[in-house]
Amino acid sequence: MVKFLSKVCIIVAVVTTFVGSALAEYPTKPINMVIAFSAGGSSDVQARIMQKYWNKYAPKPWVFIYKPGAGGIIGFTEIAKARKDGYTMGGLNVPHIILQNLAQNAQFNPSDSFDYIAQVVNDPQCIAVRKDSPFKTVQEFLDHAKVNPSKVKVGLVGPLSGHHLMYLDFKEKYPEHRLTHVFYKGATDQNAALLGGEIDIMFGNLNDVMRSIDEFRVLGIAAEEKNDFLPGTPTLKEQGVDMVSDIRRCFAVPKGLPAEDLATIRKIFKEICEDPEYLADMRKSGQPAEYMDGESFAKYIDAQQQASHDALQKANLLKK
Repeated sequence: MVKFLSKVCIIVAVVTTFVGSALAEYPTKPINMVIAFSAGGSSDVQARIMQKYWNKYAPKPWVFIYKPGAGGIIGFTEIAKARKDGYTMGGLNVPHIILQNLAQNAQFNPSDSFDYIAQVVNDPQCIAVRKDSPFKTVQEFLDHAKVNPSKVKVGLVGPLSGHHLMYLDFKEKYPEHRLTHVFYKGATDQNAALLGGEIDIMFGNLNDVMRSIDEFRVLGIAAEEKNDFLPGTPTLKEQGVDMVSDIRRCFAVPKGLPAEDLATIRKIFKEICEDPEYLADMRKSGQPAEYMDGESFAKYIDAQQQASHDALQKANLLKK
């Protein structure tokens, strides 16, 4: 009996050690990181910075998978439909995922399809032109657009994106200033179009603008306050344009990930977002870092649903 009990104890100890080691080692293989926009865009740049520090805190690396197009809906769907095993995660943009669910037959729901890891960026939007543009101020742009209906081309990243929402807000506030909008797959394409003269102006993220700041002139920032990255640039509100618009970037996994794995991932992301070297790299690349834990971010998304619904309803863009 003693020998039998000893054997049982040994077996239990071995199994417990094995299971504990397996849990501690998660992840045990590389993780697919889905990016829903073009390589080189703001989402990709931020994820590349985070990858550097993920490798510092996690035992296995990321493998980047790019799924651009349709304002991010292709990549967002890829994340939502992935296996719930902890080996696929990806970047999501808000309000994109809210707008796409309200206006299209998206195969995801922002409240039910994702477990949110963390918000990592709060990126205010800007109105930008080339440095050789005749527009020196927002008012000059408005004056020109009013007397030249439909002739000013404005670049946006994808339909039903944060850029599109800002454009809809502009149309509602300035119905007589008709613009011609042009959609692009990602910020890299949008920037290139402005630099090449394909468009006259763009509504773009601060980070998108910062990466070409030597060639761009920012007319105004759609934020409540001036931004440290462009301290001399006035807000739109300071110029009489009552408009605030930003894009929040977060990371998420498919809804239903085992709780212990989700906790592990969230812990790693929090460590990264508090790392002074990571914050310095974010600053250097023009990325407006702002951390929010996954549970708080899920509540933020729920709070944005009604405003997005109202904006799409006014534009007659809600899905039937």
